Amino acid sequence: MHFHIITIFPSLFNSFLSESLIKKAINKGVLKITVHDLRKWTSDPHSTVDDRPFGGGSGMVMKVEPIYKAVNAIKTKNTKVVLFTPRGKRFTQNKAEQFSKEGNIIMICGRYEGVDARVEKYIADENISIGSYVLMGGEIPAMAVIESVSRLIPGVIGKDNFLETRVGKDGRFTEYQQYTRPEVFSPNKGVNWKVPKTLLSGDHKKIETWKNKKKKEVK
Repeated sequence: MHFHIITIFPSLFNSFLSESLIKKAINKGVLKITVHDLRKWTSDPHSTVDDRPFGGGSGMVMKVEPIYKAVNAIKTKNTKVVLFTPRGKRFTQNKAEQFSKEGNIIMICGRYEGVDARVEKYIADENISIGSYVLMGGEIPAMAVIESVSRLIPGVIGKDNFLETRVGKDGRFTEYQQYTRPEVFSPNKGVNWKVPKTLLSGDHKKIETWKNKKKKEVK
């Protein structure tokens, strides 16, 4: 899987790509993540990526031309192009599973008051929103999508059978309550938060039944 990120703030991804399981997956060659500075595809002395909106407005809008040039330079035959925008479709676990089957994904990170709508209409294959709120840019959504998609790719997280144990019969990802030591946690005198007895029983059949009852599909 190769993620391409188009942004005007490439340094925001430095720590994200150099820590934890993402870094390990990159080092193993399971993931490849390339951060592209959009200003590379500008042609004026000031590397301008934005301009005033037609019709007036209080902010600036990112220009279509450098984004078009960037996508054309990066895109290969089988590449999904994603634009992050509050007007996009809600990103879900099902969409993460779809993206995990892709070989290359280009993610366009907007800034300022938004991106020229011609990017949404003519360049992006999908317009995605990670929630019903507006952020300062698309960099955090890009990180969220990379994390949720990457963990579904074999070799990125957990043991080899990790995905098999978390995918239900209908193919959807599932989650259930989990506990660890201590068996009893007492935050205050007379208050005891206990681990369910079934999980301490050693009876694998009962434990599996308990897990199945607690499973919840992540859609």
